[in-house]
Amino acid sequence: MTTLTENPHAGGFILSIANGNRSFENVTLRSGEDLQAGTVLGVDSNGDYAALDTGSSDGTESAAGILFAPSDASAGDLLVAAVVRDAEVNGHELVWPEGISDGDKNTAIGELAALGIVVR
Repeated sequence: MTTLTENPHAGGFILSIANGNRSFENVTLRSGEDLQAGTVLGVDSNGDYAALDTGSSDGTESAAGILFAPSDASAGDLLVAAVVRDAEVNGHELVWPEGISDGDKNTAIGELAALGIVVR
């Protein structure tokens, strides 16, 4: 029997958001990134967003938001929507770096909480 894998849906991780578009920003996804909806993001020293990388030292080691929809910036920088403040999200629907430690994950959850993004 064939096994099918369903990728995360745009916004599928959101439990609640602030009124209007307050929870969202249009941000630049760094060239080379090809990410699923719900990917936890960091922001580098150039102000570009990329997948959280706890082993980095360019700024992406700190959680700064969550990617709203699947996005492929492999051809160059891409303007995308991200949840960057005032939201509740389902922690089971977030996409974390492969192999992230529990300590690093808890640190990132705290960084999101500082932005008003509550991981449930």
